[in-house]
Amino acid sequence: MDEAKGGRSAQLKHTGLRHGWTTGACATAATTAAYTALLTGDFPDPVTITLPKGQTPSFALAAESLADGRAMAGIVKDAGDDPDVTHGALIRATVRVLPRGSGVVFAAGPGVGTVTRPGLPLDVGEPAINPVPRQMMREHVALVAGRYGGTGDVEITVSVDHGEEIARSTWNPRLGILGGLSILGTTGIVVPYSCSAWIDSIRRGVDVARAAGRTHVAGCTGSTSEKTVVAEYGLPEDALLDMGDFAGAVLKYVRRHPVDRLTICGGFAKLSKLAAGHLDLHSARSQVDKGFLADLARAGGADESLAAAVSTANTGLAALQLCTAAGVPLGDLVAVAARDEAWGVLRGAPVMVDVICIDRAGVVVGRSGPR
Repeated sequence: MDEAKGGRSAQLKHTGLRHGWTTGACATAATTAAYTALLTGDFPDPVTITLPKGQTPSFALAAESLADGRAMAGIVKDAGDDPDVTHGALIRATVRVLPRGSGVVFAAGPGVGTVTRPGLPLDVGEPAINPVPRQMMREHVALVAGRYGGTGDVEITVSVDHGEEIARSTWNPRLGILGGLSILGTTGIVVPYSCSAWIDSIRRGVDVARAAGRTHVAGCTGSTSEKTVVAEYGLPEDALLDMGDFAGAVLKYVRRHPVDRLTICGGFAKLSKLAAGHLDLHSARSQVDKGFLADLARAGGADESLAAAVSTANTGLAALQLCTAAGVPLGDLVAVAARDEAWGVLRGAPVMVDVICIDRAGVVVGRSGPR
């Protein structure tokens, strides 16, 4: 993308920071190499995959083995300039053929966690391999099968060297993901966040939008929320601000450089932090306040039993699911509270603000009207 344009790609280019690859992308590449070797006897090195947005990165293999009907390939994760705890970790995928009709089965090897509590996008007992990486692996298994005459029926065991030790530096143990790390990523790309560089890119994004005559811009926490606001409002790319965790940076700059309307869109849990008064939404600097969510639920008609369940829920998503089942509109309540917090930060600037909360799949679970 030309740097004069706006949007996520231009923001990243403006920071001068190098992007990296998610654990999900690394696991997909390792799976692709291993299954190819299982069918052909040879490991492609480097191995090329296609990411959800069409990029085609290549990965060098750091480990490989082929014996006893199993193939293993390993890739060292490069997180670019992001201070990611998994940077340098060796992600392995071991593939073995299953009987026809078995489909693709996932297993947690050493260093990959297992889900033990509800409220995550995976069932209890499942390996902590998130839905998008699973889909990426399935798609690449199908491509390799089609190319080399396989059935596509395989077991994929993902492991991470020293993953259980690395996981102690993450929120996994508190979330009930035990035994190691999660295999994550919705785009396959790690966007590096230097606070000062990214906040500067947000400011530049606002400037570009205003120069283009945009009267409605959206601050989005990631690519899924970007898709949501485009679907909702048809906003062009240069009206999209990749705010990441820096909600305060967007609000403070738009306060000084106003546009007619600002939409804030992001995951329910992140925006519940904004609703509770946090302007930095990063997990290292703010957490979901389940007590605050319980108070909102009470205000929305929850009885004390439900409020107590919300206050002890494993995750924000679990709290939302409890309230949805009981007919309490917690998503809308969070959106309204987040909007009001944002409006307060704007301090009377001539900017109308509204909030959209989504789940991990991009489904709208709460929204506010404009204020």
